[in-house]
Formats: sequence, structure tokens, C-alpha cells
Amino acid sequence: MNYTLEEFIERFTQIRDMGWITTHRAGRTGIGKTLEDLLGIAENNIQGPDFGDYELKSARKNSNSMLTLITKSPDTRSANSVLRLTYGYSSSAYDNDEKVLHSTLNAVNFTPIANTGHYLKVTPVDDRIYIEDEEGLTDIYWSIDILKRQLDRKLGNRFLYVKADSRGVGANEQFLFESAYLVEGFSAEKIIDLLNAGSIYVDLRIGQYHGGRNDGKTHDHGTGLRIKEKDQPLLFERIIKLV
Repeated sequence: MNYTLEEFIERFTQIRDMGWITTHRAGRTGIGKTLEDLLGIAENNIQGPDFGDYELKSARKNSNSMLTLITKSPDTRSANSVLRLTYGYSSSAYDNDEKVLHSTLNAVNFTPIANTGHYLKVTPVDDRIYIEDEEGLTDIYWSIDILKRQLDRKLGNRFLYVKADSRGVGANEQFLFESAYLVEGFSAEKIIDLLNAGSIYVDLRIGQYHGGRNDGKTHDHGTGLRIKEKDQPLLFERIIKLV
């Protein structure tokens, strides 16, 4: 549906005036799910805008959470399985010895991977972003051109960014949606500069299927590029308060 910016402002103002709202989903993604439900947005996994021509992002105020720019597994064939089996570790969240790999990497420093003795970082070289370990560059990479195209498709030149106060935890968490912003002037060309500066992160979220016919097999839980809220202005030219 072709929603307008004016419709968003009207709907969000109504949501703001509702006061504290109990989360519609426990956990990290609860704020986004709750906001989408209140705006009447059906949940889907399609890459593209959420509200008319606008991508929708939300965050808890005064938190250290990061914005997910895009989710994209490496281009290298079977990369997630190679990463998980080579650098992963067993997790008490599962009832088997299969490995998982959850780690946030940057291009400035190596990140230790649990108690495995491995260290990983990301390193842009020419037209690719490689994963590097303690012995040097690996064969696992993302194509910069593909990332830029996906970023342009996902974010375009603008998105809506909502901030909310929060209280409580889990299923009892509540949100007070307070303000909304129009963020414009995105430039995919800035991605590498910000990555090299340590302002953009690659979040590896590789787990395993639990149960069923795929039990123990590799499952990508949303590997992608992320940026801290405080660094958001570095990626966009204009942030305009709407509500």
C-alpha cells in the first residue's frame, strides 16, 4: 500500500498518545514488532520498504543497541557452514555439541571468538570485504558492489526512525514511543570509509537448526551490517524530527 509521510505522522502521533504499551514480542526485536503491529504493517521477510516508500527502524532510547542496515551472508559458497565449523563453539542453548558463531566484527581490531583461540576481523581489499583470522585473509568475502546495491534497495535515500523509552524486561517490557525522524541522504559510498573507521560492524549470527530434519545444520540468524545509533549521522546527510 502506498502510505504517505502525512499518514505516518498521524498514526505515530496516535501511538505516542497511547502512553506505555506492552511489547507484542519478548526480546530484542520486540520494539520493532510492536511498532509494526500498531502501524498495521504485516510482518514479512521481503527486502524493501516497510511503510510506503519508507524503511522503518526503531530503537530504545539510551541503549547501546545498533541499527541493522542490511542482512547478507557472505558471497563465498557455503561460507556460513565453513565459518561455524572452523571458528564456532558449542553453546548451552542446544542439547548437542554442534557449534554456533555469534560475534560482532570490525575492521580496526581483532575480536576473540569465545574460548576457541581464534580471532577475527573484517578487511576491505579492492572490491571485496574479507574475513581475516589470526593467520591472514580467509577466502570468505562480501562483494562491495552487491552490498551497495542491496543497501540502496533497502534504504534508498530515506527511512523513518523511531525512538522509545522502555521499562521492564521480557514479555513484561513496555514502550513509550516518543519521537520519530525522517533520515535522508544515504550514501552507499560511505560504507567502506565508515567500516575502516570502525563505525560499521559485521555481525555474524550463525547458529543451527534445533529439531526437525535439519537438526544440527547451519542456520543464518541474520548476519549483516550494523551501525551504532550515535554514528548514524555519519551515514546520512539529514535527520529531520517529524514528531
